[in-house]
Amino acid sequence: MLRIENLNKTFNPGTPIENHVLNDVSLHLPAGDYITLIGGNGAGKSTLLSGVAGTFIPDSGKITIDNVDVTGLSEYKRAAYLGRVFQDPMSGTAANMSIEENLSLAYRRGKRRSLRWYVTEKERTLYRERLATLELGLENRLTDKVGLLSGGQRQALTLLMATLKEPKVLLLDEHTAALDPKTAPKVLEIGTRLIEKYKLTTMMVTHNMRDAIRYGNRLIMMDAGRIVLDISGDDKKNLTVDELISKFTQASGEEFSGDQALLG
Repeated sequence: MLRIENLNKTFNPGTPIENHVLNDVSLHLPAGDYITLIGGNGAGKSTLLSGVAGTFIPDSGKITIDNVDVTGLSEYKRAAYLGRVFQDPMSGTAANMSIEENLSLAYRRGKRRSLRWYVTEKERTLYRERLATLELGLENRLTDKVGLLSGGQRQALTLLMATLKEPKVLLLDEHTAALDPKTAPKVLEIGTRLIEKYKLTTMMVTHNMRDAIRYGNRLIMMDAGRIVLDISGDDKKNLTVDELISKFTQASGEEFSGDQALLG
């Protein structure tokens, strides 16, 4: 479903702040793969997701989604293939629009739009059904402004919007990092339910090693813009944080220095 081939990206080349953020990265995700992506600050995790999303064009390499070469496509054109949730709960929704209006924007992703604004009764029925699966009571608040929702509610709504059209690939970029410790696990569980229900091919960046081990069927660890670990199957199921740190040290030749991951 997603093939990343020999991806390279350098920001500010030829300057004193040159930063080679992706170093010949290759990664293949079969349909339905749910990978967690972990690594220290500056490892290249979020940059890799941004590369898949089309935020920038790579210096070299190739990105294919469902056998379609999207390497040169702009971000808005690539959006037809993708669902994406950012770290900031405020980034994925429009605060001054209602819940049903936000869902309508997501429902029309990739389609031609006009200046006419409407929500059909058929769509409202769909929105209520999907919102009910969140178990947050939002199905009874379709006309409420999204700005009235809590951070956790907004992030859950963003997840629903990102999966409403069942994208080819779902990108979750530290989507619970800004939430409080009680809300974050709830949003993770909601996301996992949606991913499993629609069998979505998913990449989830996290700073939390325990979450990286617990969720998904495959764990990728990055360091200095390259993939140093790729763990799946029983090896991932039986993994502990201490073992993961040890594997990182063996693979990279250096000690892991991600305080947020260790504290998490």
